[in-house]
Order: sequence, then structure tokens, then C-alpha cells
Amino acid sequence: MPFGLSTDAALVLVIFVVVYAGMMLGGLPRLMLDRTGVALLGAIAIIGLREMTPEQAARAVHLPTMLLLFSFMVISAQMRLGGFYDAVTRRISALRVGPGGLLAVVIFVAGGLSAVFSNDIVCLAVAPVLAEACLRRRLDPVPYLLALACASNIGSAATLIGNPQNMLIGEVLKLSFADYAREALLPVVLGLLVLWAVLAWPVHRGVLLVDPEAAQLASMTAEAPRFDAWQTFKGLFVALALVAVFLFTDWPRDVAALVAAGFLLLSQRFHSSRVMSQIDWPLLILFMGLFIVNHALQDTGLVRLALEALAAQGLHFSEPATLFGATLVLSNLVSNVPAVMLLLPAAQGPHAGATLALVSTLAGNLLIVGSIANIIVVDAARKCGIRIDWKTHARVGIPVTVLTLAITAGWLALQTA
Repeated sequence: MPFGLSTDAALVLVIFVVVYAGMMLGGLPRLMLDRTGVALLGAIAIIGLREMTPEQAARAVHLPTMLLLFSFMVISAQMRLGGFYDAVTRRISALRVGPGGLLAVVIFVAGGLSAVFSNDIVCLAVAPVLAEACLRRRLDPVPYLLALACASNIGSAATLIGNPQNMLIGEVLKLSFADYAREALLPVVLGLLVLWAVLAWPVHRGVLLVDPEAAQLASMTAEAPRFDAWQTFKGLFVALALVAVFLFTDWPRDVAALVAAGFLLLSQRFHSSRVMSQIDWPLLILFMGLFIVNHALQDTGLVRLALEALAAQGLHFSEPATLFGATLVLSNLVSNVPAVMLLLPAAQGPHAGATLALVSTLAGNLLIVGSIANIIVVDAARKCGIRIDWKTHARVGIPVTVLTLAITAGWLALQTA
């Protein structure tokens, strides 16, 4: 084989390249495949070509991460079915504050919720209600929807449970929940303030809607679940109890979260099938597929050889600046979860986990396709007749990303000094 590759290594490399090309493009040309389908197809190819046995493929999937991710999907489903997100959004929109004040409340509430619950779920539940509320108040909904998307990304970086990639990083690198939260809190809070500053001028400039008929679009939003105080209390109690367990005990996070999810499934109000319908199964399958493909590549030894070659050129991933730059670039090429999976084997040093988590998350604000949360908000806006194109998003996303990453780089440099 060329370049000294064995046939098996060459096959795995081809599969890996095709899968990550699919991650970059969002699918494969002329095929009805999204990122999840590409990752699943890659895993099937690895097993079908006997590069791994089904048993080896199963062991390649990092079960603690999968259990933690699934469990928090159940908790988020409980909150959504209980009408919590809808009630909070309507309460916020009813506050007697000006446009700038409302923007600040949206940003910090979305950021806070995303630190505990999945940022994607927060955006999915809040975006339609927020759009409707803005239209009813005759406010331009675009800045507030952009605030929701960006704030959910920034806020989710505050903890190791705020988004899928942080869960993965925390579980694989065995990071302390409390230590990471202390390290991430300042750049996240400053990032939310930066977001408000970037959006405050457009909000004040476009307080009233230009088109008076746009308010009629409010009726197009989907009917939200009725607020259930008991179910909401139960979900909040379980979520806050889990955070306390993560902070003050050494109980494995995946086990604690799984027990909490099991407790919530013991319900006289919500049938388990309703809860299961809220689970993001495609995301779980995406994780499993990428685990298998990445593990197969590592088994070939090519990752080790690539790292040695880069080190010979002076690129050491143990150095924070190199890891920072690689995370930023890859997160915008293939999206944050695949980027993190690719970089985890090279992540070394006391602040490598924080660098991966913060940079991969904050980089998601750069472009619409950089984060699922962005896509969810844009899609929800479209269904309400509100257009947010890539230029509109970029006018906010680019400066917010540059500034938040600059803050993060400075903070991490101080930590490593």
C-alpha cells in the first residue's frame, strides 16, 4: 500500500475521511443522509468490513457518556412536558421592562437554564414562545431570538452537563464538576455580558415592528404543554439534587443521573412513551457512530503517528495555544462534537479539558451551522414567518465569538501562568 499503510489501516482511514467529510458538509452529496446517518453508516462499514467485531464496536462506545446524555434528555423532557419552559418564557415576556432590560433577562435566563439543562432543548422549547411574545409586544423578535441562541451556547459552557460535548469531555477526562465550574464561570458570565452589549444597539434601534401585520403571525406558533406545577417541581428538584450530588459527592455522574431519570419515569402523569418521544435519539446514534469510527482509527496507530509528525513540526497539543486553535478550527469545520472526539486523545495537561469544553462550545456561535441550537432557533423563527439568514446571524455571531474567545484565551492564559 502507498505510504506504508496496511490494507486495513487504509480502509479505516478512508471511512474516517468520508465520515468527517459528512460532518463538515452536513451529509453526503446525492444521498439522503444527515450527520447522524453518515456516522451510523461509517460504523456499519467498520463492522461490515470486519475492522472491528460487533463486540469490539460495543466496547468502543463510551457508555458513561451515553448514560449521562440519555439521562439528562429524560430530565429535560420532564421539564418540557411539565410546561416549565413555556411558563418561564411567558413570565419573562410579561415583565415591565424596556427592550434592553428584556434582552438582558432573556440572555441570562437562557444562559442559566442551559448550564443545567440541554441547550438544544431550551432553544427548542423557548424559541416559538419568545417569538410570539415579542410579536405581541410589537418588538422586533430577531435580536431576542439571536440572544436566545447565543446565550444558550455560552451558558451551556458553564458546566459539564450543559451540552453533549462537555458531558463527553467531563466523563472521558474524569474532570471534577466543581473545579470545572469554577474555571468556566468567569468567562461565561463575561461572555453573556458581551452578548448583551453586542445586541443592545440593534434592540434600541428596532423597538417597533415595521410591519404591523406581523403580529398576526403569533397565532402560528404551536400549542405549548399546559403548565403542571407538580411535574415541574419534581423535575427541578431532581435536576438541582443532581447538581448537588455532582458538586459534593464522588458518586459517578452517569450512575447518579441514570437513577434520577429512573425516578422521573415513575410518573402517574406522563406515560413513558411520551417521555421517550422527547429523547434526541439521532444525537445518541451520532455519538455511537463517531465513537466506533474514531476508535477504529486509533487502533490503526495513525493518530499516534500524526501526533508525532505534528510534534516534529513544533505543534504540541499539550500546549494550550495549539489545542485552543485546533479546537476552534475543527469545531467550525465538522461541528463541536466530532471535533471534540477527534481531539480528546491528544488533550493533555491540567487545563486541556477546560480548553476543549469552552472553546468548542463558544465557537458554535460563529455561524448558524456551528451549533444545533442556532439551527433550532432559525428553524423556529422561519415557522413563525421570521427570517434569520446567515448574514443576519453572522453580524452578531462573529463579534460575539471573537470577543468571548478572546476573554477565554486571556483567562486560560492566566490560569496556566
